[in-house]
Amino acid sequence: MSTAYQRAARRAQARGRIPALSVALVRADRDPWICTVGDSGNPEHPLGPDTRFRIGSVTKTFTAVLVMQARDEGLLDLDQPISTHLDVPAHGDATIRRLLSHTAGFQREPHGDVWDTLLTPDATGLLAELDRAERVLPNARRYHYSNLAFAVLGHLAAKLRGTTWEELVVARILTPLGLHSTTVDAPANAAVGYMVDAYSDAARPEPQFPTGGVGPAAQLWSTATDMARWASFLVSPATVDPRGEVLAAATLDEMRWPLTTQDETLWAGGFGLGLMLFPQGGRVMHVGHNGAMPGFLAGVYGRRGGEDTPDALGCAVLGSSGTADETNQLVDELLRMAVETDPADITPWRAGPPAPAAYRSVLGPWWSEGSQFVFSWHDGTLQARFADGASDAPPAVFRPLPDRPDVLRTVSGREAGELLRLTRDADGTVVRMHWATYRCTRVQEGFDGGPASAGAVK
Repeated sequence: MSTAYQRAARRAQARGRIPALSVALVRADRDPWICTVGDSGNPEHPLGPDTRFRIGSVTKTFTAVLVMQARDEGLLDLDQPISTHLDVPAHGDATIRRLLSHTAGFQREPHGDVWDTLLTPDATGLLAELDRAERVLPNARRYHYSNLAFAVLGHLAAKLRGTTWEELVVARILTPLGLHSTTVDAPANAAVGYMVDAYSDAARPEPQFPTGGVGPAAQLWSTATDMARWASFLVSPATVDPRGEVLAAATLDEMRWPLTTQDETLWAGGFGLGLMLFPQGGRVMHVGHNGAMPGFLAGVYGRRGGEDTPDALGCAVLGSSGTADETNQLVDELLRMAVETDPADITPWRAGPPAPAAYRSVLGPWWSEGSQFVFSWHDGTLQARFADGASDAPPAVFRPLPDRPDVLRTVSGREAGELLRLTRDADGTVVRMHWATYRCTRVQEGFDGGPASAGAVK
C-alpha cells in the first residue's frame, strides 16, 4: 500500500508543481506512513519528515478547541455575546457560537489592507479597532468565512485564562497531545514558501511575517506527522486522548455537528464549531480544515464513518506552494485509498451478557407512527432501529435516568435528547412505551388506538 500512497504523493507534487511536499497518514492499527517529495529550499535543512511548514487556517481548529475547553470548564457559554467577556467598541452582540461557525457576519480580515502591508495589529489593537471593521452580513444570515472572527475568539479564550493565545495553545493542546513539532514561530528547519509562476517553472520565495493579533486564525507551523495525528484526534478523540485531557469526546461530537453549509445550492461542504465538514457519500465525512498562507497550502483531515474506516484515520498534506489545489485534493485521495486498499480489520463477534431482566420485555419489534422499530440490547445499552432502515444508520441509544429506571434518555441517534417512558402490567412486563411522547405498541395502531388490521370503522 505504501507504494500506491507514494505514487499518489509524487503525482500530486509533479502535477501541482509544488517545490516541497510532506505527507503523513496515521491510523490506530498501523504504523504512520510518511512521505516527502521535492526540495525544502532551505540549504541547511534538506527536506525530511521533520521539515516544518506553515499550516495557516488549520490553526483555527486549535483555537476552536481552546474555546470549547473554556466552555466545558464553565468559563463561558457559546450563546453569550462576546461583550460578556471582552470590552470591544463594536459588534459585541456577536455570539461565540456564531463566530465559531462563521455565521456572525464579520468581515474577512481586520481593518486595513493587511495583505498589502503585511502588517497586522497586535491583540490589543485588533480588539480596540473592531469598530473600524464591518459587519458585512446580519448575524446568522449565512456562512461568511472570517479570520477576524477567529482572532477575536482566540483572544477571548486567552483573556479568560489570564494569558496569551500563544502560551495557551502550547500549554493546553500541543504539550498534552505530544505535538512537539508544532510551534507558534518558524523554526530553523522551516521550508521556504513559494509563489510558482503560472507560465514557467520559476518559483518566487514569498515573504513570511508574524500574524500578530491574527495569530489565533493562522499562525502555527508544523510537520505532516503532527498534523495527521491532530486530524486523528478530531475524528477519534476517545482513541487519541482516552482520558479526555484535552477535550471530552462528546465535545468533539458537538464540534463536528454541521451548523451551516458553505454553499446554499451545493451541499458539498459545511461548517461545525471551528471544523470544516465534507461529506464523501454514504455516511462518511472528512473532518478538519484547509490552510493557506503566502507560499504554503495545507490540508488536514480525518475520516469518520463507514464500516471499513480504520479507527483514528487522519491525513495531512503540507506543501510549499501557495497555488496548488493538488495539496488538498491529495488528502481526500489518500483517505479514500486507505479504506479501499487497506480497510479496518474485522473484529469477530463474541457472545456477551444478556439484557438486564428489567428490560428484556422491551426487546423485539414495536410500532410507532405506523412504522416498525426493533429494540435490542448491545454493548450494555438499550438500542432501537427502524426495522427496514439502512444497515449503516446509527441506532438510537438509551440510558435510564439515575433515579427512574423506567424513564430512559435517548443519548444518541434518532430523537437524541428525548425520553423513552416504559409502561408495565401487573407482572412487570413492558406493554406500552412512549418515545418523544409518541406511543409505541406491539401491534400497528392508528393514532386513535385502533389496530390497523381492523380496517375502516363503519
